[in-house]
Amino acid sequence: MSSEIMSYSVPFVRGSTRVVGVFGYPVEHSLSPAMHNAAFAALQIPYIYVPFPVAPQALGTAIRSLYALGIVGVNLTIPHKEAVLPFLDEITPEAREIGAVNTVHAIEGRLLGDNTDGVGFYAPLQELGIRVAGQQVVVLGAGGSARAVVFRLVREGARVLLVNRNPESAERLARAVAEAGYGDVVRTQGRIAPEEWAEWLAGSTLLVNTTPVGMHPHEDAMPAVPLEAFHSDLRVYDLIYNPVETVLLREARLRGCRTLAGVKMLVSQGAAAFQRWTGLWPPTDVMESAVLEGLRARNSQGT
Repeated sequence: MSSEIMSYSVPFVRGSTRVVGVFGYPVEHSLSPAMHNAAFAALQIPYIYVPFPVAPQALGTAIRSLYALGIVGVNLTIPHKEAVLPFLDEITPEAREIGAVNTVHAIEGRLLGDNTDGVGFYAPLQELGIRVAGQQVVVLGAGGSARAVVFRLVREGARVLLVNRNPESAERLARAVAEAGYGDVVRTQGRIAPEEWAEWLAGSTLLVNTTPVGMHPHEDAMPAVPLEAFHSDLRVYDLIYNPVETVLLREARLRGCRTLAGVKMLVSQGAAAFQRWTGLWPPTDVMESAVLEGLRARNSQGT
């Protein structure tokens, strides 16, 4: 990060400074403050992003205080993305489909909930000129991140094949997609056989890992996918951003697949929230550099 940007990274806080932040519990390891404050510094606009440790039992009080305190908005992370829903005045159609909110905007006396994970997931693909309409995509996992990914994929016209260790979770997600009018999501009915894996991957152009398998501090782990079925026309996208290159991505790269790391999604979903709050599109290269710097510092400290 340049010295010019660093000089603005901790702005002098005045009465006119506008506050945004993140609610989580815990929240001390969030990289969002670094990337947002770097973007505010680069644009030299009077905003500051603050991490707020909000215990679950205090969430309602905290959210309802945003407008009174003049806080423009907050991101939400674990464990608040679903629990916040009863405390909001309005939610966007995307947040309603996903069933979770990761961005709140206090505007015109109301609290608006949005979910930028779908936008964040798809924006890096768009930047690469990739379109999924008419394509077959394999998605690993059926949790909150998977919901955002799957809904965005089906809205873009992809055919989704869902693999999850818990078939009940996969069934719930597939049913939600069908009830929203997007058609069927094919899902496994238990452990997927090697020959079925090979067939699914052979016809797919994209594999997306939404599970935490391979995330720090368990970097040596990898989702149970048959590497021998990977092919050069398959792009592998891992939503994990620490480590930047997971075992899954490394093994895919070594087998000739194109890869995409989760740092891009982290930055893109943050950029969408930034734009909602400020009306400006941030310098995503600055945000990405701040994230990577934060990861290097964190990993060098062994945390």
